[in-house]
Amino acid sequence: MGKQAVLDAYQGKYTPVVPWVPYVGVHAGYLIGEPADKLLQDADLLAKGVLNAAERYNADGIPLAFDLAIEAMSMGIEAKWFPDNPPTVIDHPLQHKTLAEADLKVPGPQDGRWPLIIEAGKKVKEQIGDRALIGLTCGPLTLASHLRGAKFFTDMVKKPELAAEIMEFAALVTKESARIYAEEIGCDIVALVEPVGSQVRPETYDKFVIPACQPALEVIHGADKVSALYICGDATKIVENMMYTGAHCVCVDEQLNMNYVRDCALKYGRGFGGNLKLTLALSLGLVDPREDAIVSLAAGGKIGYTFSPG
Repeated sequence: MGKQAVLDAYQGKYTPVVPWVPYVGVHAGYLIGEPADKLLQDADLLAKGVLNAAERYNADGIPLAFDLAIEAMSMGIEAKWFPDNPPTVIDHPLQHKTLAEADLKVPGPQDGRWPLIIEAGKKVKEQIGDRALIGLTCGPLTLASHLRGAKFFTDMVKKPELAAEIMEFAALVTKESARIYAEEIGCDIVALVEPVGSQVRPETYDKFVIPACQPALEVIHGADKVSALYICGDATKIVENMMYTGAHCVCVDEQLNMNYVRDCALKYGRGFGGNLKLTLALSLGLVDPREDAIVSLAAGGKIGYTFSPG
């Protein structure tokens, strides 16, 4: 097992044993006795936390930082820090301004928290051994909602031209983020993370989200890296649409039926990941984690499947 098994599974290939990728996030800080806000603002601590979690959980692959505020904060957008969660964006510059008025720029590797993330990523990459390192970018839809706020979801229906303009900009930011993870850090896999993706209809996803994913996916594939989409919530209605993006792998929430996700992934030759119940099993203990794992592994099979939290 190890890195190659994760790369194979993410690309829809057979693996003799199903690879395991825990999304530890700021839990990596908890494991070393450090709060989330300190972990995510110190390159040494972040690297230490990720490496410790990868070793402790015997991971075949692991994300560098599960923090979807990196891109927005690197544009100077305000976020609130927490000791037990990643930061949350609290300012929406396009809520009352146009893109031109807000004067937003695509952040590069020298901006905001990127130097810290790059430093931590290089440290992890040097020491992670036979494990896949995964870079998580803020997906264009989620970034658009950071920029515009909740209004963006009605904009896609009532103001499609404005929505398209914002998504085009968000796509450029996600593209640069993907490039940093793929080229500056050398992550083996780069995933576009869309926690709000399940909130849109299939036709809206096709019109706005799929085109906005293409610049980042082209960069990832151009760097000869593996790509993925991570989505939260009950995204059953857009699972098949996600396969159309061209990403190698789709990773889903615990709310989805893994049999359905598996069948869609096999149909399109994609990888797929999940579906250990993060809330019911791992957090609340209402479902036995071992039994839940067995159910997920049985549903996933050994073709293109990566065992992960949902």
